[in-house]
Order: sequence, then C-alpha cells, then structure tokens
Amino acid sequence: MRLAERLDHLGTETAFIVFSKALELERQGKDIVHLEIGEPDFDTPRNIIDSAIDALNNHWTHYCPSAGVYELREAVAEDFSKRRNVNVKPENVVIAPGGKPVIIFTLLALINPGEEVIYPNPGYPIYESVIDFIGAKAVPIKMREERDFRLDVDELKSLVTPKTKMIVINSPHNPTGSVLTEDDLKAIAEIAVENDLYVLSDEIYSRIIYNGEHTSITQFPGMLERTIVLDGFSKTYAMTGWRAGYGIMPEELTSHVSKLETNINSCTSTFTQVACIEAIKGDQSAVDMMVSQFKKRRDFFHEGLNDIKGFNCHKPHGAFYLFPNIREYGIKSSEMEDKLMHDGGIAALTGTSFGEYGEGYVRFSYATSLENIEKALSKLADFVKKF
Repeated sequence: MRLAERLDHLGTETAFIVFSKALELERQGKDIVHLEIGEPDFDTPRNIIDSAIDALNNHWTHYCPSAGVYELREAVAEDFSKRRNVNVKPENVVIAPGGKPVIIFTLLALINPGEEVIYPNPGYPIYESVIDFIGAKAVPIKMREERDFRLDVDELKSLVTPKTKMIVINSPHNPTGSVLTEDDLKAIAEIAVENDLYVLSDEIYSRIIYNGEHTSITQFPGMLERTIVLDGFSKTYAMTGWRAGYGIMPEELTSHVSKLETNINSCTSTFTQVACIEAIKGDQSAVDMMVSQFKKRRDFFHEGLNDIKGFNCHKPHGAFYLFPNIREYGIKSSEMEDKLMHDGGIAALTGTSFGEYGEGYVRFSYATSLENIEKALSKLADFVKKF
C-alpha cells in the first residue's frame, strides 16, 4: 500500500499501546497493576448518565450545528466566565468530540507550514504530533525538574523568533502534575502580547488541583482575544468514553473551527451534549469527592514511592500523575518501562512517551484505587530488590 507521506510526521499516544501490551500479558496469566492510562477510575456521576438517557428518550439523536448545541455553549460560557472572572459569550465556544479536535482544529486554522509553535516537553504527545503533521516546526521548551517542571520564562523568550506563531501551555500539566504560577502566566502573557502570539492553553485538568484555585492565562490583560482554551468533561466528570470537549476562543475564530468540525465530524453527539449541560449545571459533589480521593492517593503514592530506592519524585500540584526520576538505575526510560511490566508486573509509561526531555523519568497514573497503589508499591519494592 502506497501511503501518503504526511503519515510519516504523525505521532501517537503510547498509553494505549502499553495498555494493549498489559492486557495481552494478563491474558497469558500475568498479574499486572495498571498505572499507564490517564483516566479517572470512577464511574460517570449518576445524574449525568440519567440526563443522557432522558435525552435519548426525548429524541436528541439527530444532527445539531457543528459548533454545538447552543444551550451547552451557553452553559460553558457562563461557567468559564464565573470561574475565571472574564467575559465569555456562547459565540466564543465550540463543542468538539473530545479535547484532541480542539488541538488539531486550532493549529489547522492558525498555523501555516514552516511557522513555529513552542510547546512543553515533556508534555502531552499530541501537541508535537499535530504540529509536525501540519508541516509546522515544533519548538520544545524543557520542563525542568529543578523548576518543579514549570517552564523557564527567560528560556521561553529566547525561543521566540520572527517565525513563532503560537505558544502551547498546559496547567495542571501532563505528565508531571506541575501548575504554572500567576507570575509564570503573567510573564507568558506579556511575551505573547509583545510578540503578537497566540496561546493554546490546555486546561483539561483545571478542576483537579490540590492547593488554591486554578488561574487561566485568559485572566491577564490582552489575552482573552489571543488565547484558545482547551477544556472538556473527560477528566473532571469521569467521562473519557463520552468524547466531549470544547474550545473557548476569539469569536472571529469560531466560524473557521466550526467549518473544520463540519468537514471532519459534522457535529458532536447531541445526547452527549445534553448530558454535558447537566454536568456543568448539576450537583458538583461527585467532582469534589473525586478530587479529594485523588489527593489522598497522591499523598500515599508519593510518600511510598520516595521511600523506594532509586525513585525520586517531586510532589505534583494537580492532575493525577507521578513523574519520578529514575536516573539512579542507569538505564533508559524505555528499558525501565519494559522491565517494570515484564519483571515487576506494573504497567507504566516511559518518560520519552512525552518527548525527548522525558528521558530519565517514568509516569505513573494514580487514577486508581488506594488498594491498587498499595499493591503497586509492594511490587515496586520487590522489583527493586531483584533489580
């Protein structure tokens, strides 16, 4: 088969590859603790499920406008405006089948081949994948452990060139759990305004934060009109399989992103969108419960992991991942991923799944039960003794 050359530039998300390998080992009888997939282990709250069932029974089974059901766009705008203390209208919102479409639609709409996009590395792998795929130049900015995995603003300034068109930020951050401070965001905003740059702000973990409130870069002067916020329902409401996300962007851009939606997806599932209205407007106690449980798991896993020789881990401030330094072992991260699965019975991800600067680290997801985390720590302790 003669495939298109553009596929050579398309990356992947290796969590699903590792997940498949782990399932195959389980079929062969091996006991595996799953710490590879980044999704809440909780069920979608009952009120959201019931809302979707009611929507199906009330004929929400047809097309809707590509930008989304107006009532959901309105709910997103009101919720975002209230939480960030900014003025967002429904016309600034586009609903999409997940968060990934917001990434690719935004880049397709704004970035020309050869233009540069600065993105966090290690970071969510789809950023680099899509930048490369559309023929732009992916410029990594290193998320350094000595800075608690927050980007260095002076380094960011040095990476901006006349070809730079966009900066991608992600806070709370996957895979490290770092959170950009208000000073960080203010400095990034000043760089963006001074250089007339767009910012793609991935805020998908904004409700999963353990100290204080989330701050969005849209809250700084001049940023609402140059920022595209990516958010959604998968992490906050345990709705990964529902495929529901959204972008908040300048109104001038929404028609172009909606046109891309028309060409690629037509629209997002309508009964899912009705359920998302309930997610935003309904009882939020399930979200509070999940975040409380994630915090307990973080504290337990973080303390236990740092007690195991060779795993040196900073404490994440958001999301649900640990990103320990494993350089003391003297092997590559990919080799550690393989050994952990086959010799330790633990499915984890190599740090290089998140970019070249992830070398020397692995990622563990603690979106699993305390029982599983305790089991994982026991397996890790045994693994280290054998290693």
